[in-house]
Amino acid sequence: MFQKAEFFSGIESLSQMLREAFVFDCAKAEQEPKETETENKSDGGGSEEKGSDRILACTISASGKYAALTDDNKRLILFCTQPSWQCISTRWVVRRCTSLVFSQAEDELFVADKSGDVYSFSVLEPQKQGELKLGHLSMLLAITLSPDDKYIITADRDEKIRVSLRRSPYNIQAFCLGHTEFVSALLVPAGHPEWLLSGSGDGTLKLWHYETGRRLQSFDLKQLGFSQSSEKDTEKPQRFAVSRIISSPDGHHVAAQYERFPCIQLFEVEDGSGGLLTPTKKLALPHAPWDMTFDHQGRLWVLLQNKDTSVLLYTHSQEHWQNDSESADLQRVTEALHTQWDVFKDSVGVDSCFKHLYKVNFDNMASYLQKKQERLQQQGQKEGKKRTGGNGLQSNGAAKKSKKENKSEPVPPNCS
Repeated sequence: MFQKAEFFSGIESLSQMLREAFVFDCAKAEQEPKETETENKSDGGGSEEKGSDRILACTISASGKYAALTDDNKRLILFCTQPSWQCISTRWVVRRCTSLVFSQAEDELFVADKSGDVYSFSVLEPQKQGELKLGHLSMLLAITLSPDDKYIITADRDEKIRVSLRRSPYNIQAFCLGHTEFVSALLVPAGHPEWLLSGSGDGTLKLWHYETGRRLQSFDLKQLGFSQSSEKDTEKPQRFAVSRIISSPDGHHVAAQYERFPCIQLFEVEDGSGGLLTPTKKLALPHAPWDMTFDHQGRLWVLLQNKDTSVLLYTHSQEHWQNDSESADLQRVTEALHTQWDVFKDSVGVDSCFKHLYKVNFDNMASYLQKKQERLQQQGQKEGKKRTGGNGLQSNGAAKKSKKENKSEPVPPNCS
């Protein structure tokens, strides 16, 4: 993640964006007041550990009017982007956050944290403190809302997706169960408000009817031709964590991005009310991607971890996705990213944020059987020593018993 946040107000306003990018440096942001710090510690979120200024999560509202970020120092910073970018509030969360989302009405900002709690922060009252809405028993990794703001959908480290009523979050509408590793990404795709797409560390992308918790489809990346085979680590299990899922504005295309893997899987939404997803194209990238987005024209932009090839642009025409390397828009964005590359360079090649979330399986049966065999051998040796007196001689008890038996034997009469 980055220490500085650089927001672009939209691909459709490239000329304005390129004239002056808005850069916010968290290292220079407002520090937490002592009274707030003490209050947070008394609420159970206290820690003497001093955080960094690394950004943990950020989001932009549906209209693009608001943006928000949270960092490792537990700041929650709200921005207004219109008519120009400005920071309108800095608040503090109890624990470090993992995911943020604005309501469709843009009146609330929902924050999911590492302890499994969801807080709601007012957008209209930017100084008001957050309100606890719901909680899980494990770390939350993703949060989203239904398009009508009726449901809060949360995903945690323990494979669960929960659908809760926004107005009364203690009422759980459904669970979407089926992943075998942590759930890392959620999306309600455009054009299908009843669908939920989820991605996981188990390497699958699943489609749900979230109100009922019914699974509609599941795609395994290994079956789609993904492979991490390497000569160095042939014995390690292949792991694909879905880090991001997006859909095109018209709802016809879905793209899935995978953590530290130079590839993007594209899907097409079938026509008709009963249509589902069909895998269409696997985009091989020259470098691992950081992020991706569709613009209002349905073009796919991919941000890469490389200064020389920092961004790629793909367009869809005649049923095919093509790399539009000659686009004038692409040239201008590339030049802008080059001038701001200092914001990104420290994040190139950092460790995966998911690597410590995988289940660890301990095969202790072999060790148990070996220790059991050793214990039986030692027990047999001890019993053998008791029978032989330890040096091949009879023990004291055995010797006394033998002597007594000899005395009790009758003496044969003298034969003359």
